Amino acid sequence: MTTRSLVALVLLAALAIWLALVFVPRLLGSDSTLWRIVHGQCVPHFVRGDGPAPCRAVDLRAGVENGYAVLKDIRGKAQHLLIPTAKIAGIESPELLRPGGANYFAQAWTARSFVEEHLGHPLARWDVSLAVNSQLRRSQGQLHIHIDCVRQDVRDALRRLAPSIGDRWAPLDELLVGRQYRAVRVLGDVLGDTDPFRLLASDDDARSAMGEHSLVVVGADFGDLGPGFVILSGRVTSRIGQASNGEILQDHSCGLNPDPFGAP
Repeated sequence: MTTRSLVALVLLAALAIWLALVFVPRLLGSDSTLWRIVHGQCVPHFVRGDGPAPCRAVDLRAGVENGYAVLKDIRGKAQHLLIPTAKIAGIESPELLRPGGANYFAQAWTARSFVEEHLGHPLARWDVSLAVNSQLRRSQGQLHIHIDCVRQDVRDALRRLAPSIGDRWAPLDELLVGRQYRAVRVLGDVLGDTDPFRLLASDDDARSAMGEHSLVVVGADFGDLGPGFVILSGRVTSRIGQASNGEILQDHSCGLNPDPFGAP
C-alpha cells in the first residue's frame, strides 16, 4: 500500500468517525444539545441572577425536578421549545407519570405567548399547537415540547371534525397530512389538571408502548360546550417511512390564512 493510499484511508476513517459522532446521536434520538443548553447555561445563569439567556425563560418555582425552560428554536419563524429542567428523555420516560409531577403541556400552552410575541400578534386558539415526537422520530435525548402554529389544513380538518370528537380516544374520520391519528376532546380554557401524557397512558395499549406514540395538542372551541383542546396521538413504529409523528402537524413558517370558520 502506498503512502498516499494509507493517508486516504486514514482520512476516510476520520471522516467516518466524525459523521458517526455528529449524526448517529440524532438518528437515534439521543443528541444532548438541548440538555447542555438548559442544564449548562440557562439554569446556571438564572440561578446566579443573570437572567435565563440563552433561553427566553426559566421557571424553578416548583424546583428543578418540576421546572422548565423556554428556548427559541433555531428552526422556524417563531417556534419555541419547552424543556424540563430535570433530565427526562422523552415521551416514554416513566418520570412523566409519577405522582405530583409537572404538567409540561399545561406550561407549554401558557408559553405560547412567546410565539405570539415573536410573530407580533396574538393567535386564535385553533392556530396554536403543542407537539411531542415519538421516541423513534426525534433528534434529542431530552424531552421538549414544540410550541408553534398548526398547519392550516390540519386546523381546518379539526374544525370540521370537532363535533365528532368525544371524551374517549377514537380514530379521526379523516387522515391528517395523509396519516392516521386518534383524538380525544378536553374541555376548558386551560389544560389545568389534564395532562396529555397521563391521558395517553390511560389507554392500556399506549401505556405499554409510550415511545411508539406522538402527542399533539391543538387549541379548540366546541361551540356551546365552550373552549377546549383536541389531543391527538399518532403511532410510530419505524425510524424510516411514513409515520404519524407529532411535529409534522405544525407549520414552522406560521403562514396561516384567516380561519374560514371564523374562530374566536
